[in-house]
Amino acid sequence: MAAPSIEDWIGINSLFTRYATALDHGEVEVIVDCFTANGVVDSPVMGSFSGHAAIREFAERNAKLHKSGVQMRHFVSNVQADVTGDRAEASCYLLNYLTKDGKSELLSPGEYRCRLVKAAGTWRFEYRLVMLDRPVVIEGR
Repeated sequence: MAAPSIEDWIGINSLFTRYATALDHGEVEVIVDCFTANGVVDSPVMGSFSGHAAIREFAERNAKLHKSGVQMRHFVSNVQADVTGDRAEASCYLLNYLTKDGKSELLSPGEYRCRLVKAAGTWRFEYRLVMLDRPVVIEGR
């Protein structure tokens, strides 16, 4: 694996940002579009979801929380990526904040560890593992 080109670097960082902000705003179809058709989300908070239909379920559960008045903020930083052709391994640090009833709390620091695939010029997650520093339970999820 090698360092990404500038174009790939921008595309990969954009994917991480688009995904995190879509989670925060309850944008179901944007979340689904961040994954390949056979993509996998593996989360210690939500469970494991494989394929677009299951990822849509994951996104809808998250959107339901958002619609109930809970605001999540997913902050990603320190993105690293190694690219070989149209495939990449990428990771980043993660901070999750939850605001409910006017009170905000840091849920847990953690990381995303991911495999990505580039098709038709667009990077998507093939596999996204969420690793948190401590267990988290979110009511309503």
